[in-house]
Amino acid sequence: MSTILKHISRCIIAGIIAILPIGGTILFVVYVESELADSWVGKQEFYFPGMAILACGVFLYLLGLVVSSVLGKWFISLLDRLVRSLPLLGRLYSTLKQILGYSEEGEDALFRRAVLVNSPYGNSVELGLVTSEMLDEKGTRKVLVFMPGSPNPAAGRLILIPESEVQPLDIRVSDALKTVLSVGATSLPVKVPGQSR
Repeated sequence: MSTILKHISRCIIAGIIAILPIGGTILFVVYVESELADSWVGKQEFYFPGMAILACGVFLYLLGLVVSSVLGKWFISLLDRLVRSLPLLGRLYSTLKQILGYSEEGEDALFRRAVLVNSPYGNSVELGLVTSEMLDEKGTRKVLVFMPGSPNPAAGRLILIPESEVQPLDIRVSDALKTVLSVGATSLPVKVPGQSR
């Protein structure tokens, strides 16, 4: 029974992550647009179709201003602790938070460390995240590495390889995920092995 629940949970998380960035943005903008069009704003001369995009931009700016203040950071921290304490949603929230690039350290973290793995596509390496370690029947130490897709980490793959074939990176997992999500616009804060200046 627990295997079925793990499978269902894994599939739900993958689905949410796949649709969250684009789907969430589109739904939010469409919702705001319909609310504006149906309200008194839609009857004003200054209203124009697509005003929701401008309204969402202003809202996000103000939200960023609030959460970057001392009071806003305290409130977000309180809300974060509250959601993480919920029985079912807490684990889902923590997993989504880490996959989307927010720091989640400690033993409960989904990803343990960032590594580089030789790419099958010529003379290059790929960024990976170690999820677990094990010994095979011959005593060889192996690591399970999640190779995230970019810009959608959920479109990645999972590989099991000998630990000797990975190159450790001296960076936080959150920094590695930010690099993946930004399609490399946020560069790795470390010199990659074999990289020349």
